[in-house]
Amino acid sequence: MPLPPRLQELPVSPQAPVRTPVLYLHGFASSPESSKARYFGDRLAERGVALTTPDFNQPDFRTLTMTRMLGQVGRELERVGGRATLMGSSLGGALAVLGASHYQSQVERLILLAPAVMLAKPGHSLLPPERIDEWWRLGALPFFHYAYNEERLLDYEFYADSLRHDPDEAQFSQPTLLFQGLRDTVVHPRPVEHFVGRRPNVTLSLLDDDHQLASSLPRMWESVEDFLGLLG
Repeated sequence: MPLPPRLQELPVSPQAPVRTPVLYLHGFASSPESSKARYFGDRLAERGVALTTPDFNQPDFRTLTMTRMLGQVGRELERVGGRATLMGSSLGGALAVLGASHYQSQVERLILLAPAVMLAKPGHSLLPPERIDEWWRLGALPFFHYAYNEERLLDYEFYADSLRHDPDEAQFSQPTLLFQGLRDTVVHPRPVEHFVGRRPNVTLSLLDDDHQLASSLPRMWESVEDFLGLLG
């Protein structure tokens, strides 16, 4: 049956290019609603790129571990059903590196924002050694959670489990764009530069900024847009 005249007259739009989806991995004590997740999500949507932000606080923050988060990344990649780009901030950046190593065939590229690559190294944990001992004795300690705007307990298993996942030693070959603030006092620039120096697949952009990289968002987006082939 022929289409009604009105429908026959509609112009046929060219098929939009299929863009590789992005998984945004938020940082420690953050959430999918972080300012960076929203900023990049809005701009990627304008370019026709789907952005997914897993919530690593679920089922609860107290039982958070790197092993649990890595499993969530794997499930999200399965759900996507193809290859994806991992974009990670701070702890999420360390997780992105581990994800690229564990799920190599499913990860196309990496974008790292002040990644906590030294997480599993001595002296680079969330707390000084004496507080680590207290954490072990008590079984859990409170940490300020920015998404909830209050302190939440976190089990010692988070620390113990993190020692089993060393992003600094992870092997991955995907093209990687890494942004690091020169005034970052949470993830220090020197270990990050050392991490990059051993990996020719990683391009480092040093920025005059702190750990949040808030003032560098427009500049980072320009680089991300080019890196993902979204220009033009």
